[in-house]
This record gives sequence, C-alpha cells and structure tokens, in this order.
Amino acid sequence: MKQNQLYLLIGALLVAVIVLGAYVWRQESKPEGVEIRLDESGISVEQN
Repeated sequence: MKQNQLYLLIGALLVAVIVLGAYVWRQESKPEGVEIRLDESGISVEQN
C-alpha cells in the first residue's frame, strides 16, 4: 500500500509541475503593451 501512495504522490507532483509550466509559458508568451478586443460584449482594452 505504501508503494501505491508513493506513485500517487509522484504523479500528483508531475501534474502540478506540468500545469505550472504551462501557465508560466502562457504568461511569458503574451505580447507586451495594450490589447484591444472587440467581441459580442463590446470593446475591451487591457494593458499587459
């Protein structure tokens, strides 16, 4: 039973590292400056 818990812990840590890496990569790949969007809800201006 202890070995299964160890595998579960390692799996959870791997998932956490992958999710955090994807989040950081997405934040770093955003363009710098001002983003202007036009959609169904209107115009939105966002500063990055």
